[in-house]
Amino acid sequence: LNSDKKAMNPYFAGALSGLLAVFSVWLTGKFFGASTTFVRAAGFMEKIFAPERVARMDYFVKEAPVIEWQWMFVTGILLGSLIAAVLWREFKIKAVPELWEKRFGKSPLRRSAVAFIGGIVAICGARLADGCPSGHGLSGLMQLAASSFVALIFFFIGGIIVSRLLYGKEAGR
Repeated sequence: LNSDKKAMNPYFAGALSGLLAVFSVWLTGKFFGASTTFVRAAGFMEKIFAPERVARMDYFVKEAPVIEWQWMFVTGILLGSLIAAVLWREFKIKAVPELWEKRFGKSPLRRSAVAFIGGIVAICGARLADGCPSGHGLSGLMQLAASSFVALIFFFIGGIIVSRLLYGKEAGR
């Protein structure tokens, strides 16, 4: 992070996220979440190549692999982040982040492999927890769901442990 640039106040950003979640439920009846999108996207792609196989999967009988509101929500997050980064002149393409480079070297292949494996672990964890951190953190806590409190505690503990293992004392800076 550039220390000379002022970031958005995290309390203000949190309040905006909370208001957006409330308006989402109020106007559409839909709660925030993202992990199901990735599973449905995989099913959608597989449906192109092996539709008969997807038709036999119990999960996709209940959760049809189609482009729907949650897919658009995740797409909006991507596009909104890109637009914000460009507008605030923060956008840059960098294969290896500085902290990673300092600790593990400049290899983009190594960084990509670890990021890919981390993504697999994250999506498996989100599916086991029956939701991702955004779903539990915004939607679950808004409903005071006990499972969301437990899931978030473990998401944070896991994140702290992994960041400490990977980056040591640099993780907290």
